[in-house]
Amino acid sequence: MGILIRLWLIGLLYSQGVLADALPIKLAPGYSPLAFEISPVGSYALPVISTAADGEVLGTDNQTQQLHELMGDKIVLLSFIYSTCSDVNGCPLATMVFHKIKRRLQQETQLRGKLRLLTLSFNPEHDAPEAMARYAKSFQGEGVDWQFLTTQSERQLQPILDNYQQSIQKVYDDKGEFTGTFSHILRVYLIDTNKKIRNIYSVTFLHADTLINDVKTLLQEKEVPQIANNIESAALYQAGDNKQHYAQQNYQTQSMALSHRQGKATNLLTTIQRPMLGLPKVPVPSNNPITAAKVALGRKLFYDRRLSLNDTFSCAMCHIPEQGFSSNEMQTAVGIEGRTVPRNSPTIYNVAYATTLFHDGRESSLEQQVWGPLLAANEMANPSIGFVVDKIKALPDYQGLFVQSFAQEPDMLTIGQALASYQRTLNSADSKFDRWYFAKQKQAVSLAVKHGLQLFTGKAGCSQCHSIAAGYALFTDNQLHNTGIGYQESMQIVSAKQSIQVAPGVFVEVDRQNLKSVAAAGTNDLGRYAITQNPQDRWKYKTPSLRNIALTAPYMHNGSIANLTAVVQFYNQGGVVNEVLDPLIKPLNLSEAEVQDLVAFLEALTGSNVPQLVADAYAAVE
Repeated sequence: MGILIRLWLIGLLYSQGVLADALPIKLAPGYSPLAFEISPVGSYALPVISTAADGEVLGTDNQTQQLHELMGDKIVLLSFIYSTCSDVNGCPLATMVFHKIKRRLQQETQLRGKLRLLTLSFNPEHDAPEAMARYAKSFQGEGVDWQFLTTQSERQLQPILDNYQQSIQKVYDDKGEFTGTFSHILRVYLIDTNKKIRNIYSVTFLHADTLINDVKTLLQEKEVPQIANNIESAALYQAGDNKQHYAQQNYQTQSMALSHRQGKATNLLTTIQRPMLGLPKVPVPSNNPITAAKVALGRKLFYDRRLSLNDTFSCAMCHIPEQGFSSNEMQTAVGIEGRTVPRNSPTIYNVAYATTLFHDGRESSLEQQVWGPLLAANEMANPSIGFVVDKIKALPDYQGLFVQSFAQEPDMLTIGQALASYQRTLNSADSKFDRWYFAKQKQAVSLAVKHGLQLFTGKAGCSQCHSIAAGYALFTDNQLHNTGIGYQESMQIVSAKQSIQVAPGVFVEVDRQNLKSVAAAGTNDLGRYAITQNPQDRWKYKTPSLRNIALTAPYMHNGSIANLTAVVQFYNQGGVVNEVLDPLIKPLNLSEAEVQDLVAFLEALTGSNVPQLVADAYAAVE
């Protein structure tokens, strides 16, 4: 049976429910009819992400061509596959979606001459031109421009993969022999007639209807929306896009492509030597005195993707510098190979002052904490501590660095100490609030901020948990509290529908059962209880610091609240009542004006050195 027939049968039977219980995995949405109403063509914009890279490839006729030549003046959909892939939610999915698009093109003749499909193999050793020609026979149709490509060698292929950030990893057996399979993240690229990448589709969003809709939207546009590049050079060091106003259709991103970002190293020891206005002296453990060499080494480790199992995931991919060293993109984090992480990425600004770490407070030391994500199967997925240690020892660019920093080779202790040393330097204060409250600069803040502080320490009672001391303010008691967040989900007290935002200002109501069919199995998150097994600790989570809070949306341990106004409104209503709700949580009876004054106060807590710390992070990966 040919591959096309196999894929068609899988999709047909699954869409009719025949295979829903039989398959060991859930099929991607691309195999089934679209589960939501798609936005009208032209009702949204597709900003330029980056320039599509060129490279030399081979066609099925064994002739060499440049990718840019093949793209020509057409809109292009480009997928990377290997012909022997057996993961139905991997390469076969991309090919099936392209096949569905091919059939649409045969019906919609006005699109046929304007769209080109390119399928490029990343296994040139097996997928020679003859092999790709055989593979193509099942799919190519009359009048449809779908070309199947390969390369002369892996060496010729690698720059193309690097430029498209298409990560692949060969899988080896216990004897160290290549199994013929690859670990890879499926990505399909939408490229316009100017050879600009306009969208990148992953497994969840790869659907023929969506892709056709985007192609038609590109064909309708008169002016290409650009991500702002005409910014003064100083602005390149600013924090990135915190998704403010993302719920509105006229939202425009402030993010920049990596190629437009500029790094500028800073002296990270400054905040250790001279605490910033509003912060106390940085606590440094006696068994890990901080040095410039340790900080530099920890910084290198923090941004190094090779610390993950398959060399694709770094600490900074959850704690994104331009997103408040958290992640603004999703409610909860995503780990290696897109694996689901059940909680939101907490910021690591001012983590040096934290006495409890993780949302459930299960660690108290930064040196120990770092091993949690390094070993978690859904984060960086390393199989053991020894695996990480041996891997770092074998990397040439780490030779001598641990000896220089610790007078010994890397081990569990020194890797943790290096990463902890870097994180202890990410301190940020000297905010507008600090300059007004501690430095007595009367004009540093507005009247709304001043009134917000009165509410914060008075009527609203926020400072009972988000504490302010006489000479400094950490804005956290480092304790854990039950505010009701997560209670309803845990007890399954939820509506049948869930509102999902799929684009700026575009929301769809989706049946929760449909979401469950394509999502990883969820866990019943009981907070601190999972650590202590004490029923009184159910739904207790750590009090976060409020410094730089305006940069770290979405909020709460599960990312369930999108903006600061909604956070204040949540507390204004008294949280969510449950049998172990913290007695401090009760209705506040704030007026709408008072809510906005509290928000103004919170927005005044952004540190003055955020641009410098972000620029330093950019410099670390240049």
